[in-house]
This record gives sequence, structure tokens and C-alpha cells, in this order.
Amino acid sequence: MSRRSLARRLIEAHLVAGKPVVGDEVGIAVDQVLLTDTNGTQAWLQFEAMGFPRVVPDRVVTYIDHNVYQVDSRNSDDHRYLQTASRRYGAVFSKAGNGICHQVHVETFAIPGQTLLGTDSHTPLCGAAGMFAIGAGGLDVAVAMGGGPYFFTMPAVTRVWLTGALRPWVTAKDVILELLRRLGVRGGAGRIFEYAGPGVASLLLAQRMTIANMGAELTLTTSLFASDEVTRSYLTRLGRGDAWRPVGPDADADYDDHLELDLSAVGPLVALPGSPDRVVPVEEVAGTPVEQVMVGSCTNGSWHDMAAVSAVVRGRTVHPSVSFVLFPGSHRILETMAREGLLAEILATGATVSEPTCGSCAGIGHVPAAGTRSLRAFNRNFPGRSGVKDDEVYLCSSVVAAASALTGAITDPRTLGPEPPVALPARFAASTSGFVAPDGAGEVVRGPNIKPVPLAEPVAETLEADVLLALGDKVSTDDISPSGAAVLVFRSNVPAIAEHTFKYVDPEFVARAKAAGRGIVVAGEHYGQGSSREVAAIAPMFLGVRAVLAKSFARIHRANLINWGVVPLTFDDPAARELVGRDDRLRFEGFRAALAAGAPVTAVNVGTGARFTASCPLTPRERDILLAGGLLAHTREAA
Repeated sequence: MSRRSLARRLIEAHLVAGKPVVGDEVGIAVDQVLLTDTNGTQAWLQFEAMGFPRVVPDRVVTYIDHNVYQVDSRNSDDHRYLQTASRRYGAVFSKAGNGICHQVHVETFAIPGQTLLGTDSHTPLCGAAGMFAIGAGGLDVAVAMGGGPYFFTMPAVTRVWLTGALRPWVTAKDVILELLRRLGVRGGAGRIFEYAGPGVASLLLAQRMTIANMGAELTLTTSLFASDEVTRSYLTRLGRGDAWRPVGPDADADYDDHLELDLSAVGPLVALPGSPDRVVPVEEVAGTPVEQVMVGSCTNGSWHDMAAVSAVVRGRTVHPSVSFVLFPGSHRILETMAREGLLAEILATGATVSEPTCGSCAGIGHVPAAGTRSLRAFNRNFPGRSGVKDDEVYLCSSVVAAASALTGAITDPRTLGPEPPVALPARFAASTSGFVAPDGAGEVVRGPNIKPVPLAEPVAETLEADVLLALGDKVSTDDISPSGAAVLVFRSNVPAIAEHTFKYVDPEFVARAKAAGRGIVVAGEHYGQGSSREVAAIAPMFLGVRAVLAKSFARIHRANLINWGVVPLTFDDPAARELVGRDDRLRFEGFRAALAAGAPVTAVNVGTGARFTASCPLTPRERDILLAGGLLAHTREAA
């Protein structure tokens, strides 16, 4: 008798390569693709470089949602390229201001039971609607757009059994923060979380979206909820009831392990600056002054979040020392807010409502003043991500943010009295004016900021190079290639964006890399966490980085390194990390042969004579890609 989890059912239904055995590589067919303006620009350039005539999946959507502000012609040129490429090759184009890709995709295109691949690490949000949704690097997405499968290591599936119900003033954001508090940012590595139990029925789809979205901060491959009556109710309010279908696990499904969480035992939580897993109860930081408060992003930009904020601040005034900004997740939500009267109520408090974008979550606009504290109902608070070095960004729920905006300090919302009710509208506004359908016509227009896709070189027989940088644990892709408007404007121009590599970690890195010609980066645990930002692999490769030697890697970044011909090596003995420092010179003898054979590589510190081994476990497919110098080079070889 079949006893499959929902994750396994969806993988098996789309399986085209491999066997779904934990730890083995599998390839799945991709039904839908979403691209963002940050990572999707390179994906489209790579799609063209591989010579595909038209996208193959039934639904491909290009979203302008991160770097939307057309502060100069470079952003506008890239938007024009994305729109003309989408038109020519068969993708729907979502205009600037139409909303954040994940929120809009659930509203407009989500179909329970289908697979979704996206160029953004928070693509798993669509798992709230019963989709198998995964974030990936641009090259993997470009291949899927051309009809190829998406390959990944089969994860273990953890059943997260929810009981109870959320108490007043406690939100879905607190649920995922509680999981981060318990497990840390590496707690979901190599896993899928599948939510079940009697507590699930009490969660609105918007609340499930928050949990599935921010599972990316646990390093989960993806998160899943069954498609049930809650899902049907939400899609019906959107006028998409015909897209609903029931999707769930087999009865008494088998799981690799289990986790239990009593929703009624969760309280309001706050993540301290520096990492999403530095979580404490709100009462521990209550009274901390804040100068900026933000609500929005793909994690907390739903109607439910906006309506909850409106209910908290109605009839009150934002504290004089606070800048309070809301980012609705979509144009549809913003339009519904206007029709339902919420927009006027929020504006009357002194709050600012921005257009529906990722905005300040990625350090684009509303950058906090130096030396101030920012409280954000967002998903990430890695150092410098807000756009200013040495920032102090706290993460919280929308209601904690709203309460704090009124007082000027982090506030426990339970001190405000009874929680005001929040109701869903009978119907959401259904404007589709922000979408442009493809017709296969027209020329693809490239502005002067769009440069050719670079190619890596094949792996050398022997690698001897300087250690350009020696880092600790939890290096994020924001550390490697910073976000913010000043950098992301070069997302289609690798030579230019490479100049910002490790900008806030070591301002001399680029000059040192150029002088060395080729080099190595050394790090600790969980190198490449956070965003799926592919340029965090492309730019170091462009600057001559040939290997990254770390204790462990984040899933998407490791795949990106392989796709761009940079060897991701892990210390066989983590203590050997202490044998290597910046400016040391390492020699890897028989480098290519060892990688080809799947054998450990012996490294020698030329200066000290210290020796240690490192490994790079590869599937046959990954080995061929890496040795060729990356996926583009490998594809050209095979053509």
C-alpha cells in the first residue's frame, strides 16, 4: 500500500531522472517558471546564449519586483530587455509596480500539484498552495525554460505536526521565527518541511505563505502544505476557483522524521540584528528605540498583513521619531486596500505606503540612517543587507511592527489590549493591467548596460593559488555580492557588478584578486546562505576565483558554483580550516584527476608545509559540468 508524503507524490509525478532516494540526485519536469528582475536578467541572457527558440513550460512569468525604481536609464534598459525577451520567447511580463513575484504568482498562476522553479530563493512560498516550488540559480532556470529538467539532491521529508491554534497577537511570522529559534539557519539543510496536523486548518493561506516563504531561512529545499478547503476559499476569492484541486499526502504517509509544534504555545518573537535565527521573545527587547519600521516583502506583504496593520494603527498616529513604510505584496492587494478603505486609514496615521515591490528588503530604497535601528516585518537581516554598513535590523511580525511604529520602540502588542479582528474581503480586486502577454513577435532590445555572458575555464590539472580571503561561518550571498540599488543596477553587466564583490567584507578584495589572476576563497560553515543571487558565483569566477574551500555550503550557492566552474571543496576535517589564512598559497596536486575520480584532494600550504584533504562529492552530471568549466561551456561542448 502506498504511504507517500505529499512531497514524494509530487516528485514522483514529475520524475524524469534518477530515483527519489534520500541523498541521490533526481531530475523533475518543470511546469511553471518565475523570474525576477535581479536574477532573471542573467537567466534570459543565458537562455539566449544556449540558443533556445522559445520557452517550453506552460507558464513562464518575468517579474519586475526588486530593482523597480528607474533612477537612471540602466534600470529602464534592463526592464525593456526583459519585456522584449519575454514577448519574443513566450513569457508573461509583469510590469514594475505589479507586485512581488511570489505573492503575485500565488494570486494569478498557482495550480496545486504543479512544479514551480524560480530565480529567487523564496520561491517555496507557493508551497503554501500545494505546489512543489523551489528556488534555483539562473542557469538552472534557463535550462528549465528550454525544456530541460531541474536536478537536485533528493531531500529527507520532515513532517511538521501542528496542534492548537495561534493566540491573540501571535502570527504565522512567530511560528517560523520559533522554528528558526529552535533549529537555526542550517536546521533545514537537505530537508523538505511538510506541514500537517489539526493546527493546519486554523491557518489562512496567507499565514501558510509566510511560513513556507521564510522556510528559506532554515535552508530548506522547500516547504509544503496540502491543498485543502482553505486553499480553495482563497483561490475562489481571487476568482480562480477553477484552478483549485485537492492535493495531499497518502493516508498514514511515511516520513523521514517528525517535528511537533503547539501553535498555542508560541508567543510574539523578534530576531536580533545579524541573522534570522537570533530569536528572542519580544518582551526581552521591548523598549528598544527604533527610528524606522517596515512591513511588507514576500514574507509579510499579504492582504492579511496589511489589514492587521490597519487594524492596529486605526485612529492613531505614527510616533514622531519613526519612519513607517508599508510595501503591499501586489497591485491587487493595494487596489483592494483602496476599495475597502484601508489605504485611507493607514495614510491618515502618517505612514507611507510604497508601490508593491521588494524594495527595502533588498536594500533598494528606504535605507536606514547610519547608526539607527530598523524594525522590519521582512525575512532577512544579514549585516549590510539594508544598504548601509553596520546596520541594526530587527525582524518581527506585522503586528509587532505596527505597535512599535506607534510607540517609537519595540513593543509587545499584547500591551495594546484586545487584538482587533481582521477579515478577508469577499473578493479581491481582479485587475490584470500589470501583465503583458507574449506574442512571439518583435526584436529583443539590449541597452548599453547589458554585456555578454562570461564563460569559465575548464578545471586545471593542478591548482596552485593564493587564498584571497579567509572567512568565518554564515557568509551570505549579500556578503559576496551586495544588494542595494547601487550594485543591482549592474545585474546584466558582470564586469561592472564584479567590482563590488565582497565590497563590505574587504574593500581591497577586487584589487587583490585582479593582481593574483587566480585565487581561492576559504570559509567556515554554511557558505553562500541567503539569496539565490547567481552573481555571487559569477563575479568571483570572473575575478579568477577557481575554488571555494569551506566547512559546508548552502544548497543553491553550491549548485551555482558548479554551474560556473568554481570548485566547491569541503574540509574533510573541519579543524583544518585553522591551517589556512589569507595570503597563504595552496597547492592542489592532481586536482582535475581527483575530481574526475571522486577522490579527496590533497592540499598543501606552500608557506607552512601543512597538509590536509578536502572533498567535492559530485554526481556524474555535476562532474561533467564542473570539469568543462560550467554549465554553459558543457552545453556548448555537447551541442
